[in-house]
Amino acid sequence: MMTVEHSKLITETGPGTPAGELLRRYWQPAALSVELEGRRPVRPVKLFGRDLVLFRDAQGQLGLLDRDCPHRGADLAFGRLEDGGLRCLFHGWLFDRHGKCLQMPGDPQGPQLCPRIQQRSYPVIERNGIIFAYLGEGAPPEFPALDCFVAPDSHVFAFKGYLDCNWLQALEVGLDPAHASFLHRFFEDADAAANYGRQFRATSADSEMTMTQVLREFEQPAISVRNSDTGLQIYALRDLGEGRSHVRVTNLIFPQAFVIPLSAEMTITQWHVPIDDKRCYWYALFTSFTGPVDKEEMRRQRLQLYTLPDYMPRVGRFNDYGYSEDEQQRATYTGMGEDINVHDQWAVESQGQIQDRTREHLGTTDKAIVAFRKLLMNEIKKAGRGERTLLQLNPEEAPSVTGPGTMDGVGPTAEWEAYWRSVDDRRRHSAPWFNKAPA
Repeated sequence: MMTVEHSKLITETGPGTPAGELLRRYWQPAALSVELEGRRPVRPVKLFGRDLVLFRDAQGQLGLLDRDCPHRGADLAFGRLEDGGLRCLFHGWLFDRHGKCLQMPGDPQGPQLCPRIQQRSYPVIERNGIIFAYLGEGAPPEFPALDCFVAPDSHVFAFKGYLDCNWLQALEVGLDPAHASFLHRFFEDADAAANYGRQFRATSADSEMTMTQVLREFEQPAISVRNSDTGLQIYALRDLGEGRSHVRVTNLIFPQAFVIPLSAEMTITQWHVPIDDKRCYWYALFTSFTGPVDKEEMRRQRLQLYTLPDYMPRVGRFNDYGYSEDEQQRATYTGMGEDINVHDQWAVESQGQIQDRTREHLGTTDKAIVAFRKLLMNEIKKAGRGERTLLQLNPEEAPSVTGPGTMDGVGPTAEWEAYWRSVDDRRRHSAPWFNKAPA
């Protein structure tokens, strides 16, 4: 169990909070690129409790500004895109993507006053369908050469979804290998070929067993955790007998992302980004190591679960997550449909908007949760001392932080580590984009 003080330390991310100051040292997903498509590429964004407006100017350049106009606080998210910037509807003040005031058309002293007005702006950059923002002080860190960034746009699909809870409990579900045997249990195996892009429905590497079969029949994994270049690497081994084990490898990308296998051909890199302390979005990049991603099919599948324009889930507390007693008896462990995102959503939202960690009792399968919380607290302390924190990379360091390796598959128990590394190495080297520099 944690103390109230420690729980607040690692969950609260508002201005001036220790965790908030740490997370602001990193690039944060702010929107999907597709959200700025259409005739008017302007979107309100809320990150870490701060209201912002994201837009593309007439030259297609991205801008991210504080949402309140510095004149009298009107909402710039309703502004007009014209004359090289974003114009406030209240008095026509015009700002470029850097926050510079270009015009005060209704004020006779406008040409003299404009140079004195600066709306706060934030660096933004696009990576394979996600627009990242940097909210911290000083120069932002370099992007590591992760697979999801090195792969070309054709081999990566981006999506997101809303969660009505704190960012940390949303992240922690991805660092927990044990829950999948229960929360994501299916009583019957589906045709993997008919479930493209769906997690836990594909066949594991070097095995005819589906992941659902492994999880259902071998529910007690041996879990170990190690430090890595990106944060943590988590191993879950399920002994299948006859000298063979199922191996699943998960990676923490500090401070708030993880990389997990979707199938033998695809991985998921997923961030959990605070809107405020009680709400967050998950952002995911699905990376293919074989052919191009079928983005139309991936998007179609996920829009069955989320509504536009805000990527809100179609099920939630308001309709009991689609729970069916009949389904729970005959088809799934949860009775909440076949999509694991719904299962995870229930798990993290049912803890409350901010989990009361003073009431929890962690077990031996929670090794990764404990390791991450210790890592997070340590990096918060380093940030408070003004020291450089994990993965705050400079241009010389960034190219060497690659991968990270991840997989699920069946191999020899005695040589499981050599096995999974050989499978991951083979997959990465066979990718058509391997060893190409990030765009």
